Amino acid sequence: MVITSLENKKVKEVIKLHNKKYRDLTNTFIVETQHLVEEAEKYGIVKELFIVEDDFVDRNDTYFVTKEIMKKMSTMESPSNILAVCEKSNSKDIIGDKILLLDEIQDPGNLGTIIRSSVAFGVTTIILSKDTVDLYNPKTIRASEGMFCHINIISMDLEEAIKIIKDKGIIVYGTNVVNGTDIKDLKDINSFALIMGNEGNGVKKHIQKLCDDNLYIPMNNNVESLNVGIACSILLYELRSKNG
Repeated sequence: MVITSLENKKVKEVIKLHNKKYRDLTNTFIVETQHLVEEAEKYGIVKELFIVEDDFVDRNDTYFVTKEIMKKMSTMESPSNILAVCEKSNSKDIIGDKILLLDEIQDPGNLGTIIRSSVAFGVTTIILSKDTVDLYNPKTIRASEGMFCHINIISMDLEEAIKIIKDKGIIVYGTNVVNGTDIKDLKDINSFALIMGNEGNGVKKHIQKLCDDNLYIPMNNNVESLNVGIACSILLYELRSKNG
């Protein structure tokens, strides 16, 4: 059976997932494109699949829809032929000793890029401040290229997180050009916690005060700053290279 009506209950439920409020309420989110759906399936988080009618998949939890219905359900300008409704992670613990804290990151594309770099450079846990963009924003999911499945990501108050991290004996690094340490001059380390701040304002002052040290990336004087996703990638690469 092919779903052809926008009044279909399942279709309405998927469309509601475009909004964070409904994602939070149902503890579910949307994943689109073949690659991202396959990544989600590897981790067993797919609840339902929606596929354009001319494709075939032998699964009990699959619904076939017309291209017109998929276009309405999709969050993409050029919809894929496949969409999955997935379950959110229930992880709440800080795992490992290479930790990234994000203070009010607002752009979903930046968050997705940061997630990819974190997986690439060995971060064990990403901690999102309560005012950081939603991890399950469709743009974040796409920008992460499926890497959101490969890393422990939690949301919590950063002050509380920093206390837990320091109790573990892990050094907390902020990011600040003023009175900061050139990342190239940092000695070998076995563990770290790095805080990256808001695109426009950086790390909040009260969070900055809790850091053990600040790091910065030396740059050409003609360049005032780097995109937070790029800056984070460089710092994580350098920190990994100093891991004894």
